[in-house]
Amino acid sequence: MEQVEIFCENTGKSYPIEIGSTLREVKKVIFPQNHNHILGALVNNELQDLQYIIMNPKQVNFIDVSSLDGYSIYTRSLLFVLYKAVNRLFQRQPMVAEYHISNGIFCRMTDKDLPLTAETIGKIRSTMQEIIQQDLPIVRKEIPTAQAIPLFQQAGLEDKRELLETRGRLYTSVYYIENTPDYFYGTLAPSTGSLKIFGLEPYKDGMLLRLPDRKNPSELLPLIPQDKLFQVFNEYKRWGKIMEINDIGTLNKIVDNKYAGVMIKISEALHEKKISLIADQISSQRDKIKVILIAGPSSSGKTTFSKRLSVQLMVNGLKPVNLSLDNYFVNREDTPRDENGEYDYESIDALDIVTFTDNMLRLMRGEEVEPPKFSFETGQRFYSGEKLKINANNVIIVEGIHGLNPRLTSLLPEESLFKIFVSALTSISIDNHNIINPADNRLLRRMVRDYKYRNYSALDTLKRWESVLKGEEKHIVPYQEEADIMFNSALIYELGALKQQAEPLLREVMELYPEHSKALRLLKFLSYIKVVPARDIPNTSILREFLGGSSFKY
Repeated sequence: MEQVEIFCENTGKSYPIEIGSTLREVKKVIFPQNHNHILGALVNNELQDLQYIIMNPKQVNFIDVSSLDGYSIYTRSLLFVLYKAVNRLFQRQPMVAEYHISNGIFCRMTDKDLPLTAETIGKIRSTMQEIIQQDLPIVRKEIPTAQAIPLFQQAGLEDKRELLETRGRLYTSVYYIENTPDYFYGTLAPSTGSLKIFGLEPYKDGMLLRLPDRKNPSELLPLIPQDKLFQVFNEYKRWGKIMEINDIGTLNKIVDNKYAGVMIKISEALHEKKISLIADQISSQRDKIKVILIAGPSSSGKTTFSKRLSVQLMVNGLKPVNLSLDNYFVNREDTPRDENGEYDYESIDALDIVTFTDNMLRLMRGEEVEPPKFSFETGQRFYSGEKLKINANNVIIVEGIHGLNPRLTSLLPEESLFKIFVSALTSISIDNHNIINPADNRLLRRMVRDYKYRNYSALDTLKRWESVLKGEEKHIVPYQEEADIMFNSALIYELGALKQQAEPLLREVMELYPEHSKALRLLKFLSYIKVVPARDIPNTSILREFLGGSSFKY
């Protein structure tokens, strides 16, 4: 047989491979003793499942659950096994995966006649274990979309039918476990036998699909109670139902039918109403609350939120004063370093907590203070002579990623603080089995903003992103439930508005970079979504912080 040479990044070696071999066959050649944990591969920095056929020389990097791409494959494949188990037990009962929470995925059954009791969930879990023990192949078939649409319609998956009808592609990849079809926007594992670590248990009014720990794949991630986050997700799901938009298919139909302007107005009105209610809550406690702390992950829209909250507080007779935690950075030489020896600006120890506490206490006593300023160019603190004093009608708004960390405010009177967590908690899904990760929403926001205002390419943003997420997991997520209230800055229409600016940037990420696979994944994700014209987006919208055209000064 004719052969081609592939280079395996995992081993740093080249191998002669028969033309027409699949990646499933290749992995056995390269790793004859230990290959069952492999879930897929990056081929020339493009993610492929193990059915991929080698026809030309390639560079291949096999991946498992410890990588971000491998973890996504594991998660999608496990959702398919869950759906297969529900289908095997109850037939045609719609199972909906709603959002990531508590280190798992929250799922519901849409049939109210099938309550998810502990006994029912136990049966589903046992059936999942049986499917995994059988090591059933997960098979991908490329079929004409015109055939896929009635296939999913017959299976009772109307959400997938609607998605494929509005996507406009000639062919669709359909995955099968036995005779059960499903559709996913990313690649899946080669078989169910590679998905042994999972959990399924009752959670609120549904069930939580628990996932393995990337750092220790033989164990599950700990279950973290996130009651406030759950309430926010539920609220925005209800808003989606009010607007009759729960997935990308229905969103696309609204755009096709020229109702995008109405959708934008309703979305923005819901935001404004929520901000107004938060301002009312603060104003009702104006005798006690002196400091409003606003925290959230990257590109959550904290700055615009704080400005819009200031406006609503002024409507209620309060006079907000803004302070940025960035001005309390220690001098660069005193900044802690991370495990790689780099300055760790995301550590709370990069802040001068002593000076911050002193300034806050003195301001609350009615004294005049001169807050520090920080130069990012020199890495040094300086004082501009600008002084600050507050009176009874003033509230201090402090924005920064550590706003909810108890170490920051441990010496401040608790009753004087009001803590707000802001994040883009995407409430819309691609379809019932394909969740949109809120981190992807924020990544697209950041990419557009970085290019527009910071002269960074999409490649620059993608290179930094995994480090950003690690910092958030360490410094923000553990404290988000400390918030008095959470604000979801996601807008139901925003992915369609970001698409027009994000796609050209992503196409510039060339094949030779490892980030090429991430760019392709985001491009595929955006391919499902119709462009939403930006002309109807108001200039006070949180989205304008990223797209441009805001009436606020940043």
